Amino acid sequence: MIILKIQKNKTKENLLNIIEEKDPTYSPLSLYFIIDNELITDKEAINSLFDFIINKISLEKEIKNLIIYKKALYNADFINENELLNILNPIINSNSIWKSQALYLVAEYFFSKNEKRKSKEFYNQIINLENANSDIKLEAQKRLNRDLSE
Repeated sequence: MIILKIQKNKTKENLLNIIEEKDPTYSPLSLYFIIDNELITDKEAINSLFDFIINKISLEKEIKNLIIYKKALYNADFINENELLNILNPIINSNSIWKSQALYLVAEYFFSKNEKRKSKEFYNQIINLENANSDIKLEAQKRLNRDLSE
């Protein structure tokens, strides 16, 4: 038991060192490993790591947008709508390949809060998006037809 705890702490330290090295490939992967294996469970600490990677590491635009999207996914269950929108705004206000996923996350967020009007607005944005992911577009259409038709 003690050995496992020591190993876990050593692994966490090694992964945090990798993040601090600002490697565009291994820093994000280290964060995901930390989250998946619950090496750090403090949400503020995890968000600080997301922010470090997003703001301090030189990443390709779409990789950065993917990390922003993953930060929003990580936080979606415990933040308010303004915080969620603030996280996703760089993607929503762009032509990112992740835009339809970001819009879908917000639409589902509002749907889960029973805010059907807001939810419908975001599903409709997906439907009207030219380069929307076809699977996401289909799911948005299904949700509109099944749950939000008038």
